[in-house]
Amino acid sequence: MPWNEVKPMDEKVKFIADYLRGELAFKALCALYGISRKTGYKWVRRYHAMGLEGLQAQSRRPHDSAVTPYVVRQAILELRNHKGDVLGPKKIQPLLAARFIESLIPSQTTIYNILKAAGCVKSRRRINRTLRSIQPLKTATQVNQLWSVDYKGQFKLGNGQWCYPLTIMDHASRYLLSCQGFSGTTGAEAKAVFEQLFRQYGLPERIRSDNGTPFASVGVGGLSKLSIWWIRLGIIPERITPGQPQQNGRHERMHRTLKLRIGQPGAADLTQQQVILDEFLRHYNEDRLHESLGQCVPKSVYQSSSRRYPESLPELVYPDYFERGRVCQSGLIYWRSLRVYIGYLLRGEWVGLELVGEGIWDVYFGPIRLGSLDEREVKGTKNDYLTLKVSPMSLN
Repeated sequence: MPWNEVKPMDEKVKFIADYLRGELAFKALCALYGISRKTGYKWVRRYHAMGLEGLQAQSRRPHDSAVTPYVVRQAILELRNHKGDVLGPKKIQPLLAARFIESLIPSQTTIYNILKAAGCVKSRRRINRTLRSIQPLKTATQVNQLWSVDYKGQFKLGNGQWCYPLTIMDHASRYLLSCQGFSGTTGAEAKAVFEQLFRQYGLPERIRSDNGTPFASVGVGGLSKLSIWWIRLGIIPERITPGQPQQNGRHERMHRTLKLRIGQPGAADLTQQQVILDEFLRHYNEDRLHESLGQCVPKSVYQSSSRRYPESLPELVYPDYFERGRVCQSGLIYWRSLRVYIGYLLRGEWVGLELVGEGIWDVYFGPIRLGSLDEREVKGTKNDYLTLKVSPMSLN
């Protein structure tokens, strides 16, 4: 009986049928079909284990790269959209561990390939970016060393009103401290949110923001009313380089998750939109696993600050070798019979002056260097006016 006269599968079925009838000894049966007894026993084992499907041609791939079971593949596709989040292989893999034994959990590469085969992953065009030399901002390794703040891009609500979500996050723990929707970007509203957070969680060491209102201004040192208040509380403001949002990358990544979560268009009004924002905050802190946290949720990592919010605003303290000047309502300080314009935003505040050279003084507001002045360059009709040479914000 030549083998190539029939399909291999048909030949295997006939072999099993003859084996089940038991009319021939096994050695003779294998000789009749032109196969070894080892092959014959293999077919019999597969038939008893899996029925006729076991006689199909088996994959020659190693056992450790076997086909992922159907139920596991279905679970991967189900977890792709988990509690409103779009998860990748790194987050899906630990969730599979809660459902299946370890030997059934595929690698992250296999999970990715399953998602891609199902059309859940879209290939992105690779963009070659020019490397830029920028001075990286100081990172944070402990909670409350650094908070970040920003407004998520505005969007319209059903009633035509604009919504600007103000988001504040702890850098190290990814804990989302606030996600509050407003109709604008006023300093008074932002300050009220921060005051509530300071009372609840204590004070951070630094707060990082972009250069937009109300976090910064075009005034001296780029200070705003909000950042001046932070400095009085002993908090150092940080600002990213304009046009470099990656310097606040963790916050930007959270905003991308927020955008996917809340969707568009917005709710009917600001009150209903806040319900959605509140639910996102709870989900982000309590449900969403973070790879950087060892697949833990932010709530399990974050702790309140030991620096408590003071009941009264403390005065700034300067070293003994500094001279001091108080900014009047016009934005001037009267110092050594000279007038120096500092800026109206600092009216009522004390600034410190440090002698750094012959007649040259650096001017500080708290730890922030505002600029320098040379008392030899007096001018004006009374020959008593000095101009502050403003410099980029730096720390003492």
